[in-house]
Amino acid sequence: MRRNRRVKILATLGPSSSEQDIIEKLYCSGADVFRINMSHTDHDRLKMLVERIRSVEEKVGRPIGILADLQGPKLRVGIFKDGPVMLENGATFTLDTDPAEGDVNRVQLPHPEILKALEPTHRLLLDDGKIQLRVVECTDTSAVTEVIVGGKLSNRKGVSVPDSEIATSAMTEKDHRDLVAALEQSVDWVALSFVQRPDDIAEVRKITRGRAGVLAKIEKPQAIGRLAEIIELSDAIMVARGDLGVEMPLEQVPGLQKQITRAARRAGKPVVIATQMLESMITAPVPTRAEVSDVATAVFEGADAVMLSAESAAGDFPVEAVETMDKIAQEVEQDPNFLNIIHAQRTEPEATGADAISAAARQIAETLNLAAVVCYTTSGATGLRASRERPSSPLIVLSPVVATARRLALAWGLHCVVSEDAANEDDMVDRACRISFTEGYAKPGQRIIVTAGVPFGTPGSTNMLRIAFVGSDGQGGI
Repeated sequence: MRRNRRVKILATLGPSSSEQDIIEKLYCSGADVFRINMSHTDHDRLKMLVERIRSVEEKVGRPIGILADLQGPKLRVGIFKDGPVMLENGATFTLDTDPAEGDVNRVQLPHPEILKALEPTHRLLLDDGKIQLRVVECTDTSAVTEVIVGGKLSNRKGVSVPDSEIATSAMTEKDHRDLVAALEQSVDWVALSFVQRPDDIAEVRKITRGRAGVLAKIEKPQAIGRLAEIIELSDAIMVARGDLGVEMPLEQVPGLQKQITRAARRAGKPVVIATQMLESMITAPVPTRAEVSDVATAVFEGADAVMLSAESAAGDFPVEAVETMDKIAQEVEQDPNFLNIIHAQRTEPEATGADAISAAARQIAETLNLAAVVCYTTSGATGLRASRERPSSPLIVLSPVVATARRLALAWGLHCVVSEDAANEDDMVDRACRISFTEGYAKPGQRIIVTAGVPFGTPGSTNMLRIAFVGSDGQGGI
């Protein structure tokens, strides 16, 4: 099945979309990668969902990516003795390590690592930022705060500390168990929440050992400050706008989205835009005009993928949400300004042979108006380099490794096909022409450009370009 767009759609599975027939409908409607939220998924359910996705994959005959999203630390206040309390603006409120039930004056904060990280003037945001406190004085066991923005506070509401770097790992014991279970199920991507520093990514990489791509969710101000280092250690990036919008002023999030998208593209790492893209479609069959513009902006910006969360996981219209996102993306990519905007952001290739080959292939394809750019890749690195170039010609990736094809399902513009590696140069050309023809990208008489590495079957050796005619039989011509 050929997509009529370059940007990919990542759909979250949940109560509304766990049955195999719904997963198949989501794929046919446009979902390229499925996200499994480990906050709400035990290991038996994870295994079941992966098996159902793989059954759909076998039926449709196309590689499908699976992303397991780790929960990360959940920082919450304790419980209140007499139910919810109302915090008034200007009042004093204390958070401490005392396990006694709280009241309007204090509550337990069962996270000593937060208290140790706080300093006077630091902010504490409770209940998704609805309540804002400012630290007046603090010790390792308590923090006296002033209520800046008050409201009703109830048991176990979340806590965010945007001004403090917490000395805690991004991975909890639950995350570690979930990560091992996800790797046992051969998921293609693992998303890490609560990333503050490059060390958080390194910790996950030690466990994955290349068995899954590591996607860093950018949702903390501390991650913004060390973005370049985090991108370098990650395989992909997600702009997690929900938590980012809680911990940073909302008006800064659109600019940060652009900064992160462009930084990831410069590095040749896929970038996903997530959170509230079609939020109203949880309960309505059509989105708001603002949501349509939001999705369109991400596509215009050159994001690799746009993501649906509750819209596809728990909403009333999961299939319609995917269809809507697909229609928006197709319309944007047909806009006369689209390629101009995408090309204006193009960066110089890195000083490697493989990058030079990818850049040259894109330029030749556009100059000669070729039908497709075909890349042979084993590890997936060549496919990502080709994707970073954002060519106007279609991109076909041929890989003998099914795991590579599944992982590349997240990257912009890549139409992945699992195929045996070429035996020699003639076989390389014939195979590329035949697949371009059978997949509907090239007609007899049209030309394609092929990139590959010699000797064949050697990862990381892309060093060759060939222009080939598609013959009348779909094979390579002279």
